[in-house]
Amino acid sequence: MKYILPLLFIFCSCSTKDKNIKPSKQVLPITSSAEEIKKDPASANEIMARKQVPVLCYHHIRDPKPGQSETFKSYSVSPVQFADQMKALKDSGFETILPDQLYDYLVYGAQLPAKPIMITFDDTDLEQFTIGAKEMEKYGFRGVYFLMTISINRPRYMSSEQIKILADSGHAIESHTWDHSMVTKYKDGDWEKQFIQPMRKVEEITGKPAKYFAYPFGLWNEAAIPELKKAGYKMAFILSTSRDSSEPLFTVRRMIVPGQWSVKGMFSAMNKTFSNR
Repeated sequence: MKYILPLLFIFCSCSTKDKNIKPSKQVLPITSSAEEIKKDPASANEIMARKQVPVLCYHHIRDPKPGQSETFKSYSVSPVQFADQMKALKDSGFETILPDQLYDYLVYGAQLPAKPIMITFDDTDLEQFTIGAKEMEKYGFRGVYFLMTISINRPRYMSSEQIKILADSGHAIESHTWDHSMVTKYKDGDWEKQFIQPMRKVEEITGKPAKYFAYPFGLWNEAAIPELKKAGYKMAFILSTSRDSSEPLFTVRRMIVPGQWSVKGMFSAMNKTFSNR
């Protein structure tokens, strides 16, 4: 098992009434699908050999406040930084993809855009809707929102209505457990509570399947993978540690973009993190 050390999870409780951002309903097409290519699924070795797609991970999109810890800054970018990063990705020719596209590429060799990237968000923060989706909309980008379902409809988190707007606009809405507790500590009824119930909640809100999962803090263990498969998940995302060669679909790498990085630093880290190692 490989994992990174957990960082502090910050649960915010300030209020807001901003529910008026409505991204357009244009949905970007999938380049190709498993149905079109019709071939046997790839082996774990074949999946490991495919070139990795950069997968970025965002949490807070907020201006820093005096005295905030370095841990908080590591989980945050300012609205200006986020805007600069999205523009730089577009200017560099990147096109966003969604989990179904990544799955079909890894498992069936489906075609992707020349410069694919996945932009993901964790924990249901409101500004991921009011700032993140609005900024991505400028460039026709679509993101992947991994929801911690306990936070839905709470102050400073997204409402069910906003989540439905994102889903109807072509973004992917997926599961990130009920309460962000570490997967490595689950036993007995935790699998149902943290894997199955959040999936059902997301599907109830969006009316669409939720078959992809992000481990809180990027932490995983071998016991979790059969439980994820049993629950019906097709793929799961860690953070920037190496993939597991026997279960590459359930240890897909992501990279947190911290507030300390410049755009140049982000690109440098992408090149290093998603090389085939």
